Amino acid sequence: MRVGVPRESFPGERRVALVPGALAPLLKRGLEVLVEVGAGRLAGYPDEAYLAAGAAVAPDRQRLAADCEVLLQVRGPGANPAAEADLALTHPGQVLIGLQDPLGSPERSAAAAARQVTLFALELLPRISRAQSMDVLSSMANLAGYKAVLLAAEASPRVFPMMMTAAGTVAAAKVLVLGAGVAGLQAIATAKRLGAVVEAYDVRPEVKEQVQSVGGKFVELGLETGQLSDKSGYAKAQTAEQLARQQEALARYVRAADAVITTAQVPGKRAPLLLTAGMMKGMKPGAVVVDLAAEQGGNCALTVEGKTVEVEGVTIIGPVNLPSTMAFHASQLYAKNVATFLLNLIDKQGQLELRADDEIVSQTLVAKGGEVVSARVREALAAAKSRPEAGRGPEP
Repeated sequence: MRVGVPRESFPGERRVALVPGALAPLLKRGLEVLVEVGAGRLAGYPDEAYLAAGAAVAPDRQRLAADCEVLLQVRGPGANPAAEADLALTHPGQVLIGLQDPLGSPERSAAAAARQVTLFALELLPRISRAQSMDVLSSMANLAGYKAVLLAAEASPRVFPMMMTAAGTVAAAKVLVLGAGVAGLQAIATAKRLGAVVEAYDVRPEVKEQVQSVGGKFVELGLETGQLSDKSGYAKAQTAEQLARQQEALARYVRAADAVITTAQVPGKRAPLLLTAGMMKGMKPGAVVVDLAAEQGGNCALTVEGKTVEVEGVTIIGPVNLPSTMAFHASQLYAKNVATFLLNLIDKQGQLELRADDEIVSQTLVAKGGEVVSARVREALAAAKSRPEAGRGPEP
């Protein structure tokens, strides 16, 4: 069986789905690996490294798509608005594995299904112990949380650690992290390592110990939040009333912070609004907000996706695709995840075996045989067709 690794076509994407160091277990299972010429160059992996590791290099995308039964991508057609040309190269029965944004852009998954391909979305991996080594969302969020703190530190006019000098003592910066998922926990740990005083808030009170374990102080607002995480551990959307109470209680912590890093996202939904324009009035001059949810609409009302803006002395950064800015290691982590996922689909003879009784297979399989087979994606498709995108409503 031949596995292909195309060069990413999404604008600005520097990562590659498979790195030379991840080839050995695939080759050992009897797979052949073809890499499009230049696929890993932007991530720091030249064609020569792939050849030395046992892969072959395909001269172009057309040859790669025609010769391979499986294609591994960082951004598959569901997560890439520019992928129409790539979809046209696919053939019935071909297996596409990667990030597909199946709940946010289900219509693109439907378009892929129409091509008769078998589509797997890594965003839908169940949060079970056996799938941890395949969890690309956690791998990439970990890097994003780290880089968010570096962006905040670079933009801030203050130093993060306390410094005792002959010229006097410099107080440590105060950093507030909103959302204590993988990205938030890494942001807490990184800010702490830089010497900041770190506080963190999450609607899920059960993450308090995790926040404390990486050096943060958990902010308790004394609100009744109810059950705000699903059975997989992901945060669920809050009601407008819950959000309003949370915003009011958080305002004083926001205004006391030198840097605020927001990480809250809900799969398939617009990011929750955590920082209204009103909450930000009174923030310290020179304060910085880094909004890791900028691509999903933003946690901050003043975020501009992909830009850095200044409003009344506060710098608001809306970064996009942060893992791509660390493409070498991001690709390394992604490759380990995706190779492990692929090996789970391969039998001892090196052939595909899509076991319906495997929770990993059944939950990540989006399309097969010309149909969208994922119940979650079908629901997202129906919802997208039945109503326009809901707005956030007025700010409190």
